[in-house]
Amino acid sequence: MNAYLKEIADLCGIEKNLTFHLARHTFATTITLTNGVPIESVSKMLGHKSLKTTQHYAKILDRKVSDDMKKLRERFKINTSDLREDVS
Repeated sequence: MNAYLKEIADLCGIEKNLTFHLARHTFATTITLTNGVPIESVSKMLGHKSLKTTQHYAKILDRKVSDDMKKLRERFKINTSDLREDVS
């Protein structure tokens, strides 16, 4: 598998050493978790018996945490103009 990935990297001009492990890690973090796929689903896709294994294997990226907090702030956002009208 790694030999095929190396060949693909060469054909695409990718200088990074592609491996099956790197591809698996990228799938778990960049493709699934940062796009909102629940870690429980990722764990099942990776074939882990324990969610703890997935948590150790796939770090949550800072961008994902930032995006989640932004969504939370938007959910609880109160229009300040509405508050001013209520006070008047």
